Amino acid sequence: MSTPFYVSPQQAMADRAEYARKGIARGRSVVVLQYADGVVFVAENPSRALHKVSEIYDRIAFAAVGKYNEFENLRIGGVRYADLRGYTYDRADVTARGLANVYAQTLGTIFSSAAEKPYEVELIVAEVGNAPEDDQIYRLPHDGSIVDEHGSVAVGGNADQISSYLDQRHRDGMTLGEALKLAVESLSRDNNGGERTLTAEQLEVATLDRTRPQQRKFKRILGRQLSRLLEENGAAVSAEGSEGVADEASDSEDTSGSESS
Repeated sequence: MSTPFYVSPQQAMADRAEYARKGIARGRSVVVLQYADGVVFVAENPSRALHKVSEIYDRIAFAAVGKYNEFENLRIGGVRYADLRGYTYDRADVTARGLANVYAQTLGTIFSSAAEKPYEVELIVAEVGNAPEDDQIYRLPHDGSIVDEHGSVAVGGNADQISSYLDQRHRDGMTLGEALKLAVESLSRDNNGGERTLTAEQLEVATLDRTRPQQRKFKRILGRQLSRLLEENGAAVSAEGSEGVADEASDSEDTSGSESS
């Protein structure tokens, strides 16, 4: 009987990490920024059916890049966790920190298991507080680690280049229009330093707005409202349709599939 080929645990984990990173890098980027009234999510995503940004609970939203079917399973699990915890205890007991810990355990278990491939996903979980200093943003890479972010964060695609661009230009107290303009400018930059033109039809934009009077702070920015915000801040874009803002139901489920965008 032949001797099985030996691979050191360190090399096996390094190979798994490289596999996951390559899959994530093939996806189009998502940018999350804090602004004066909350947190804005901007994703390059031409699809109107397969969302990269979704509501989880009253003050919590979720963004992801990578394989759509994998991060959609995580999103649905997060919604179930939040609903169960809020129903069992209190709605105030559902926090982004608790949800990030649950996701970290799940991703970490999958990454370290030799029985299945690692998830090709990177997540962002954000919660809007009563004041800007109370906002929380957590980034979760493929291996289940948790990174506490402040101000701005980018995942997927050329995230390192985008993050560097945002770090140099993001500031506290930005208006929604200013934050949206900065996010689009960062997403428009390619790996060679050039710039592309992104239209409203190519963007998925949502916010956690602390000024909303209702308990649910998540809202999508669509259609003419998105075009108006971009045009007012110097970006020449166009969008069809008359829909402006749409709330996302936290228990909605999208058609599963896989994303490479």
